[in-house]
Amino acid sequence: MTAQRRAIVDEIMRTRGHITPAEVAARVQEHISGVNASTVYRTLELLEEVGVLTHAHVDRGAAYHHAHAHDHVHLTCSKCRITRSVPIRQVDAESAAFFANTGFVPDFTHFAIWGLCENCADQS
Repeated sequence: MTAQRRAIVDEIMRTRGHITPAEVAARVQEHISGVNASTVYRTLELLEEVGVLTHAHVDRGAAYHHAHAHDHVHLTCSKCRITRSVPIRQVDAESAAFFANTGFVPDFTHFAIWGLCENCADQS
């Protein structure tokens, strides 16, 4: 394992919550110059393949988080861009009735559900 890849893995393991590839690169470059985006992306993909990370499409790109924290759904406001998390068990319970007649079992953890937050909806 190269020093760059080791630094990327170390940063990921220290991170709590979500982190984008650009944030990983910026944090790692504070300690090791010359870390390029392709190394960050390849390392993130590898960590996802082995089950350490998972990602969700939030706002304009992928955000990664530890695989064991894969128990929430992202709700993103299309007006103010605030993203909040909702426990997956709450969404599963409420969506079960909606999908009951289709036999389809959705995976809400891989992407953000877009709409308006309570504050923005009240202003509309």
